[in-house]
Amino acid sequence: MVSFKARRSEPQLVSPARPTPREAKALSDIDDQHLLRYYETVVGFFRTCPGRTGSRPADLKGTIRAALAEALVYYYPVAGRLREEAGGKLVVDCTAEGVVFVEADADVRLEEFGEPLLPPYPCLEELLCDPGDIKAVIGRPLLFMQVTELKCGGFVAGFHMCHNIADGFGMIQFMMAVAELTVGEAFPSLLPVWKRELLSTAHSPSPTTYPNPAYQPLLNSLDFTSDDLMLSTPPHCMIAEYFVFGHSEVATLRSHLPGYLADSATSFELLTAAMWRCRTIALGYESSQRVRLMITMNARGRWNRHTLIPWGYYGNAHFSPIAELTVDELCRQTLAGTVELVRKTKLSVTKECMGSMVDTTAYIRQWPSLTMDRTYEVSDTRWIAAGNGLQLGWAEYVGGGIPLAGDLTSKLGSHHMRCKNEDGEDSTVVSLLLPRPAMERFKKEMDVWLNKPEKNLVIPSSL
Repeated sequence: MVSFKARRSEPQLVSPARPTPREAKALSDIDDQHLLRYYETVVGFFRTCPGRTGSRPADLKGTIRAALAEALVYYYPVAGRLREEAGGKLVVDCTAEGVVFVEADADVRLEEFGEPLLPPYPCLEELLCDPGDIKAVIGRPLLFMQVTELKCGGFVAGFHMCHNIADGFGMIQFMMAVAELTVGEAFPSLLPVWKRELLSTAHSPSPTTYPNPAYQPLLNSLDFTSDDLMLSTPPHCMIAEYFVFGHSEVATLRSHLPGYLADSATSFELLTAAMWRCRTIALGYESSQRVRLMITMNARGRWNRHTLIPWGYYGNAHFSPIAELTVDELCRQTLAGTVELVRKTKLSVTKECMGSMVDTTAYIRQWPSLTMDRTYEVSDTRWIAAGNGLQLGWAEYVGGGIPLAGDLTSKLGSHHMRCKNEDGEDSTVVSLLLPRPAMERFKKEMDVWLNKPEKNLVIPSSL
């Protein structure tokens, strides 16, 4: 892999380009989770379009910095600071203090990052500015952004954004606004919506009735004393790897399903089922222990007829239904049975279930000891479709996503991301973090399902 050092400017605070309201804004109960008190990392790679270099700004980084300041006029809470009220409830003070912006240059060309462009990205730490303690969110800038200009004319945008303020969809929405303003649009095509009260509930010191059993495991976990290898292994003893699934790999997994399910199962359901089984075996849990699958689902869009999340809402609008069963039950059932369980879990997200989740989340805020004990969390970030929205006219988005970077203890699950494989096919790359011995067992288990032990799906990690 290519190796390089970025030349960085001193960090500077970028405030909104014009005066913005000075007020305090409460977060929703979904935003205000202890598990979200960290900075999520997003990286995007851009290539200059052939024949359009004449419209590229001479001062690229300065133009993006000015667009960022203009975007903060619309997203002014992002320029504020978080504080805790009584009981630990988070509030955004809209102070217009600004976000951190770093300009950088690197003597490397975009193609040197690999063709196709796939994680793990070499020298990723050089493309991101230092946010300090990634789990300290109180009284600090809510966004740290670095723009690194490459010697081929392309550039890389790296973000650390406080997860309490926005989810993945909201982060991409903000990035799209900056991109549009960079090319001279008068205002963002999708205006931001706050309305965090939509996902809030009246607080109660006692648990409410939970009509959907999918969230009972959350309450069960309050009483756990964790013995999970994923939670006890030090980060330096973990390994992060990425697995690429193209058409042939997905087809091989489908061959293990009966006809009715092979035709209808989505690639997300299929990959999630296979990886959960292989991961569970690799971690060596006892057969009687209960394991969980948590599916983080975006509540926006036409599929969700239950809770009307308005377009432009950039707060956390994800719900996480949970499946729970013993290791023995999971590993003895067929792959088809696991696929159907994944589908059933997804379909459990109804209006009542969403209301239950908001109530449950508000209640468990009082229990900071909540763990992800023996829980595999999966997020399908392919729906963000960043490649279709992050266009600059003279430059095009060619890859990126949520890398396994920063605080690894907040990345115990997997992200499904879009990519191209070596044959140029649209594929899915899935991140995975495991203790080193468990990773080797995982790969052997996955090879069995793929019937192709000679084919290496793994991209070696740079960690």
